[in-house]
Formats: sequence, C-alpha cells, structure tokens
Amino acid sequence: QVQLVESGGGSVQPGESLRLSCTASGFALNNYAIGWFRQAPEKEREGVSCINNRDGSTYYLSDVRGRFTISRDSTKNTVYLQMNSLKAEDTAVYSCAADPDLWACTKRVIKKSYDYWGRGTQVIVSP
Repeated sequence: QVQLVESGGGSVQPGESLRLSCTASGFALNNYAIGWFRQAPEKEREGVSCINNRDGSTYYLSDVRGRFTISRDSTKNTVYLQMNSLKAEDTAVYSCAADPDLWACTKRVIKKSYDYWGRGTQVIVSP
C-alpha cells in the first residue's frame, strides 16, 4: 500500500524555521519525483518545490527560492523541506506528493497533479 505521511508542521513567528518531513511506505522514494505543495485558505494549491527521480534536479517556486531547501534521505525513505525565514504568506497546509513520471519535476516546472498524496501538515506563521 502506497502511503505518504507528512510531519513537522506547526506555528512559528516570522523569521523562524521549520523542517517538514515526508516519509513513504510501500514504495521507494528514489523511483519517484517528490513534490511539496501548499494550499492557503481560499487560494488554489501551488507547487512549492520538488526533487526529481532522474538526476536529483530541484525546482522552487520563486516566492520561496533562497529560503526553502528540498532534500532526500534514501536510507529513511524520506524527503525534507527545510523552510527558513518564514513569512506570514507561507501559512498554508503543506502536502507532499509522489509521481513516477520522469517529467513530474524539472528545474523549471512542477507537474500540477501527482499520483500519490499525503494528507498534509499545517504551517502557521504569525507574530
């Protein structure tokens, strides 16, 4: 059974950091592109970052580039999203997703619809 479980969300103040984790079971993350998406209240879901399964290339939404870092630990079958210098506008539910398509993640674009999704973890950034 394919399953993705996110953790690490919470409530922080602007400027602080959080590290989100996405742990997979039932499949090896190395064989999939892994994306992090977020959805704020009354806004559409947007792709924040991804790491591909071909050469490890990464993508970042322009709003988070330089502040967020995606990484993969194959030994733990986990992908991380390190989020630094958080802003109020980063407040959202963050979900990770997996897709076997080699083109689900490139340096320039993240595929909008991935095959497998976690349930999400809430991130709140507030003074």
